[in-house]
Amino acid sequence: MNTQTKTISSIFSPKYLPWIMCGIGALFYCYEYFLRVTPSVMQHELMQTFNIDNMMFGFLSAFYYYAYTPLQIPVGVLMDRFGPRRLITFACLICVVGTCLFAANIFSIAAFGRFLVGFGSAFAFVGVMKLASIWLPPSRFAMVCGLVTALGMLGPVLGDILLTPMVNIIGWHQTVFITAILGVILAAIIWFSIKDKNPAQQLNAADELHQSTSFRDLFSGLAFMVRTRQVWFAGIIACFLYLPISVFAELWGIPYLEQAQHFPEIHASIVNPLLFVGFSIGGIAFGWLSDRIERRKIVIIVGAALALIVSCILFYVPNLSVTQICVLLFLLGLFASVEVITFAVSRESVANRFAGTAIAMTNFLTMLGGMVFQPVIGRLLDWHSGNALHLSGIALTNSDYRFALSIVPICLALAIIFGVFVHETGAEVKQ
Repeated sequence: MNTQTKTISSIFSPKYLPWIMCGIGALFYCYEYFLRVTPSVMQHELMQTFNIDNMMFGFLSAFYYYAYTPLQIPVGVLMDRFGPRRLITFACLICVVGTCLFAANIFSIAAFGRFLVGFGSAFAFVGVMKLASIWLPPSRFAMVCGLVTALGMLGPVLGDILLTPMVNIIGWHQTVFITAILGVILAAIIWFSIKDKNPAQQLNAADELHQSTSFRDLFSGLAFMVRTRQVWFAGIIACFLYLPISVFAELWGIPYLEQAQHFPEIHASIVNPLLFVGFSIGGIAFGWLSDRIERRKIVIIVGAALALIVSCILFYVPNLSVTQICVLLFLLGLFASVEVITFAVSRESVANRFAGTAIAMTNFLTMLGGMVFQPVIGRLLDWHSGNALHLSGIALTNSDYRFALSIVPICLALAIIFGVFVHETGAEVKQ
């Protein structure tokens, strides 16, 4: 009994407590990402249930972003003012409500449910990054971004692998309700586990001052960031680098593998997560490398260039083997993961007390890609194929997808150009 007590105490000792706090926050990020990718594994079922075409399917999925993206700025301000515990718990419960509504057979109700899922999810990444800024050393912020992203990517990996057979066995409605139950359990864990203050910092007068920062001061900081070119560049680059995830892996990857590359449905749901796996590994590796060499700019540019090369091979080289496609998907995620470093760039460009707002603004710009391009790619697919409707999931061609997905390499090329104009922060944090 004494041995067990000592083991439990050692786990919750001050040495490990910061990682526990951030880990629990990352669980919510993992869960919301799990919910984010659910439409991609039930495309045929959703299109048949709601009698919609590819563009409307893209809109249905993008309703998540219509809430998630504009909320990033106010969420950042709220995190800086009130702390993450109450806000993350509330957000998780909103995701549960939205998930239940998404299971409706009426398109407008399902779309509103998707909107609520995006509303709750808006607190996830910013919340865990705020926890990191409270509990972990700022000198390791890029690596922490990578670690958090890696944990979050478990959500879509599990979503693609687990949800596909669940949808086939018990149907998409029951599958969605099961994901809602998981959210209720997670909300309870968050409420009873997360703490807004680091005990080691309670006697720090500067931190007490930051805790009492008024909304007026916070919005003044936001106004400053809006006028800061560095923050804009970081967010725009993040948006372009994240497109392989936000528009391909999250929504159009599985349909592309099934229809253009002729993968069986179950195989597509296993291969598509390779993008997330690559992004997870790369996020940790590039975050560590960037902290180690104390350079942000060169790592971002090199990663974007390699991602551009891989995307061109994937989309434009014909007759790729299954093995080659798998390797290319993994490498695309791996190199695109330099996106996580842009959060460090943004974070290091503002004062410490505005960390949550800076991260939120960068995430806001990042998520514009999914909001804009998920339905745009659906519209391009419908236009290029010459068919207004694909209600029965009629297979599109490789040429259709090549045309629509050209958005990805174009934006990766733009990321390189914008990267040239980023000012090197040298991994130094402003106080």
